[in-house]
Amino acid sequence: MRSLQRVSILAVACLSVALSKAPVAAAQMAPVALQQRQASFDVGQSTAPVYESSSALAAGRGPADRRAPWWSPAASGVVPGAGQFALKQQRSVAYLVAEAFLVVQYLAARRDGNRERDAYRALAVSVARKPFDGSQLGSWDYYERLEQFFESGAYDRIPGGAVDPETDASTFNGFRWQLARETFWRDPNVAPALASAEYQRALAFYERQAVGEAFRWSWRDARLQQDVYVQTIRSANRSYQRAVNMLGIVAVNHLASLIDAYVSVRLRHFGAPEKSGSGMALGGIETTYDVTPLGQARFQAGVRLVAR
Repeated sequence: MRSLQRVSILAVACLSVALSKAPVAAAQMAPVALQQRQASFDVGQSTAPVYESSSALAAGRGPADRRAPWWSPAASGVVPGAGQFALKQQRSVAYLVAEAFLVVQYLAARRDGNRERDAYRALAVSVARKPFDGSQLGSWDYYERLEQFFESGAYDRIPGGAVDPETDASTFNGFRWQLARETFWRDPNVAPALASAEYQRALAFYERQAVGEAFRWSWRDARLQQDVYVQTIRSANRSYQRAVNMLGIVAVNHLASLIDAYVSVRLRHFGAPEKSGSGMALGGIETTYDVTPLGQARFQAGVRLVAR
């Protein structure tokens, strides 16, 4: 019995010595500097492989890839997604799809705006300007005035000789003459001498601002058509504004793709700092070696994060 106990004690002692030397042997078997090392982390019953570069770890960065083309950001600035495609990133499709959608929306908005613009121009010619045989295209401001004023009024109330401005302030020309009098006359209700500087300055202002006979209009007996005209011109304004908005979003898509490609190239050339959450930094790699209750050896490696 004593000899059996002695054998048991000797066996336990040998096993203890072997287990104590096992970590040292495992450490000697593992290379000190690896260009690429795989570490696994136990998460429940599964493990996740992690590949690391010794040079990147020494600099506190992730693995670097110097094969990223330097021209990728410029390509993304011209065609969104082109740089991501050169970098073999799947999100290049998202940029291209977004660009195609935005361009289609812009073209549709421009088409709607042009169609509605032609519609209110034709309505102005066929209704408001028809009594005066006006058909020349006017400026943008001119068609805005047709929306705001029921009539343009006469440019010259009494043909021949000096210009006699329109006096009905409810018309566009009459309103401009009233503004001229209020701006240049001492008393807008008392006319100075025709040869005076006050009158001449007011008259020059009126001649610059008033609508000539070639562009005269009147919505008299056409209230319904005027309402349609107002709705059409406002719809055209909304369509053109939508087109401008689409152009702005297109520019944002180009800029976002350019920045994305630039960041990707920088990270591939110089590596990426590995962080987890705010205020955390990579502190190093820790390895452990232990023996399970079943007597199986287990080698583990993990990332150590430190707060900064």
